[in-house]
Amino acid sequence: MLPHIRDEDAPTVHVLDDESEPSAAELDAIEAEMPAVLAAVDLLDAEISLLDRDRTELDTRRIRRAHHRLMTARCNAANARRDLLAGGAA
Repeated sequence: MLPHIRDEDAPTVHVLDDESEPSAAELDAIEAEMPAVLAAVDLLDAEISLLDRDRTELDTRRIRRAHHRLMTARCNAANARRDLLAGGAA
């Protein structure tokens, strides 16, 4: 027998309108963060590949390069935000 679902437990359906869409500034911010997100995914992929095996020298290099790409992307994103805020305040 299926459990009874009350109206309060039913999922809420939200109607999308123009106000719920991301603004151009929000889309620009997402796009600016995308290199850091992709670099984090690469690092995570490298780390996941090592869960069931021992690390080799090649794996160590791969993780080190992925970590370096992530730090570079985060630094570039932070600098871009700083430049944007400095330019907006002037």
